[in-house]
Amino acid sequence: MSKIPSLPSLDRLPPPARAAFLLDFDGTLVDIAPTPESVVVAPGLLDTLKRLRDRCGNALAVISGRPIDQIDHFLGDVPYAVAGEHGIAIRHAPGQAIERAPLPPVPAAWIEQADRLAHAHPGVRIERKKAGLVLHYRGAPDVGPELGKIADDWVAATNGAFHVQAAKMAWEIRPAGIDKGHAVEVLMKSAPFAGRAPIFVGDDVTDEDGIRMAVHLGGVGFRIPADFPDPAAFRGWLAQLAQGGGDTWGD
Repeated sequence: MSKIPSLPSLDRLPPPARAAFLLDFDGTLVDIAPTPESVVVAPGLLDTLKRLRDRCGNALAVISGRPIDQIDHFLGDVPYAVAGEHGIAIRHAPGQAIERAPLPPVPAAWIEQADRLAHAHPGVRIERKKAGLVLHYRGAPDVGPELGKIADDWVAATNGAFHVQAAKMAWEIRPAGIDKGHAVEVLMKSAPFAGRAPIFVGDDVTDEDGIRMAVHLGGVGFRIPADFPDPAAFRGWLAQLAQGGGDTWGD
């Protein structure tokens, strides 16, 4: 199998029997869309992920900022494990119960003020999560700095219980101490991931924690666009990995 020019060399990967794939969703497996609901799963992606999962003994997970039920909506039970809300919720295998970290509740005053902001600024969208809040301003870019300051002010009053994470055209407020690196660490402790080398791929600032943990655990991390120009190139790379069935990626 020939290598794709300028994309990560297969020589950097552990062999299939030792590899564990932990992949971001938005901007990595699928292209960024104007709203979370409007993303499109590219033709062939589900088949690629099924084949890749078979090649690495089920050690395939999706780690996303989305709730787990949204990943299920788009990917079904194709990933063996799913971590949602940046690691706050983790399901270790299809059909298993979702484990949730004990976290502080989101203050009701934040939600009320966020709703007022969305009403006052058309294009601003509020995404509520069980343990956090996301202020999206893709539809109103000029409001981004104002929303960021408001989010910082909210978090400053929590004595470190929450923090603000910059995302793509959004500010995400979430509990401190739980991130995608935490999700990688937890998943890699149990079968079928235990004993393998993690391969984490993402595209956003929130994915840096996952990349760092993967490297710390003896694996590798890649980021779009530093290592892949866009999700389409990454999907093509994954499709080549999913081919074959021997002991090396190049067979």
